[in-house]
Parts: sequence; C-alpha cells; structure tokens
Amino acid sequence: MTSCCPAPDAADGAALCWLDDIPDGGSLTVNFDAQPVILLRRGEAVWAYLNRCPHFSVTLDAAHGAVLTYEAQVLMCAHHSALFRFEDGLCIEGPCQGAALDAVPLRQHAGRVYAADSKPGNAPARSGPGSSDG
Repeated sequence: MTSCCPAPDAADGAALCWLDDIPDGGSLTVNFDAQPVILLRRGEAVWAYLNRCPHFSVTLDAAHGAVLTYEAQVLMCAHHSALFRFEDGLCIEGPCQGAALDAVPLRQHAGRVYAADSKPGNAPARSGPGSSDG
C-alpha cells in the first residue's frame, strides 16, 4: 500500500500529518527539519525514525520512495534487506543486526501527529509516495 497525502494547512502549525494519513501497519515518509523521516503506525501507536539505515547510512526506501513494511511489525531496508522493529527501530535481522534507527520523538493531538520538539509555523513537507505494506 502506498500513501501520499496533502501537506497540512498552515493553521496546523508543525503537524507532520493526520494519524489516518499513515496506513495502519504501514508507513509514510515526510520531511522534518530538512531531514527525511519515516512514520510507522500500528493502531493508535506511531513511531518515527530518520530515513537512514545504520548500515552504510543509506536511505531505507526503494528508488520510487516506498518503504516496505511487513505484518505491521517490521520495516525493511530496500538496499540490504535489514529488518527493523516498529517499537524501537532495532535491527533484528540483516547486516546491521543489533544496531538501531535514529528515533524522532513524536506527540499526537486531535488526530494529528507532530514532532515532539516542533514549533508552530514550521510545517514540514511530504516527500512523495512513502509506504508499502506486505
């Protein structure tokens, strides 16, 4: 499943997206503070990580911008097939096993997802198609 959503209204301040913009069990890529970030969702829980694999610091997404997720449990690096848990970004299989993704703290309010340290008026932009569900 691929998800690409319109940017939040200016009145949304620094909202990264609506919770429902992130497919349940899938991912959405956005830019925050000029860095690509992957948002992962399972039910009401959302996690965010920099889009950078700890193995050679390459992006996790495929050439077309999709981030592969499996069974709402793990995301996979498109370049080295490393698997990372949603809950803590820990690599559980692959060349960087034991390493973890860099987390981006989040907060939710009124159905919107924000970076925890975001300031009003700093609305980030979406970065194209951003999810895949397997």
